[in-house]
Amino acid sequence: MSEQSGLPILQTHEASIGYGARLILRKLDFSVPEAAFTVLLGPNGCGKSTLLRALAGLIRPQHGSVMMNGRSISTFGRRELAQHIGLLSQNQSAPEGMSVKDLVRQGRYPHRSLFGRWTKEDDEACEEALAVTDTAHLAGETFDTLSGGQRQRAWIAMTLAQRTSVLLLDEPTTFLDLSHQIDTLRLAQKLVRERGVTVVAVLHDLNQAARYADNLVLLKQGAIVAEGAPADVLTPETVKRVFDVDVTIMIEPQSKAPICVPVDDVTP
Repeated sequence: MSEQSGLPILQTHEASIGYGARLILRKLDFSVPEAAFTVLLGPNGCGKSTLLRALAGLIRPQHGSVMMNGRSISTFGRRELAQHIGLLSQNQSAPEGMSVKDLVRQGRYPHRSLFGRWTKEDDEACEEALAVTDTAHLAGETFDTLSGGQRQRAWIAMTLAQRTSVLLLDEPTTFLDLSHQIDTLRLAQKLVRERGVTVVAVLHDLNQAARYADNLVLLKQGAIVAEGAPADVLTPETVKRVFDVDVTIMIEPQSKAPICVPVDDVTP
């Protein structure tokens, strides 16, 4: 459970969230399961990334609240919040000429005072983050020279170096080839199972989400249509309602995860 027994680690209560006069999410009630891998799914513009940014404290709700351990996110200072929640957002940029090692070291910022000395714990956190993301051999490389997939893995390493209890990932498999997509999702799964980290990610691939996540949340037009275990959420009815696509649901023999197979309406 969270620090205050019985309370979800992250939750929204009747939260209406948007940008200026344009609301994306309306009166949303949502609780993040602790020490689980949750994936947000839905069409473009449905509010997935907006919800993730609100959970990270980057957007304040216009109405309602976003809370961590029963405490409003808005009452946390930036550094204090970053000690609890790590966020990998889209379209990040690194200073020109920065090495991968120095980028990853930025993840230790929340745990260090302004003039604090670099510690053994800082070194260990960075080395571990580089190792688990398979970027240790890139540590001395300039970030600007990396491929898109290598850059994404370096950003993930920086976020892991933060060593937070909550990890928010906005489309973490973007730019990655299939093998590294799978590695990233396995890593998220490992963090949950071996370290009790709470992971929330935005993904687009329904089948990958069903294979690796514990909990799926389907959104459409700023509202939650279905949430729960993959086998309960991914049904022909819910997929049709959210994506307007007819599918057949099959079961993958090894993992027992549901697989969505589009149904082609082809007339012979």
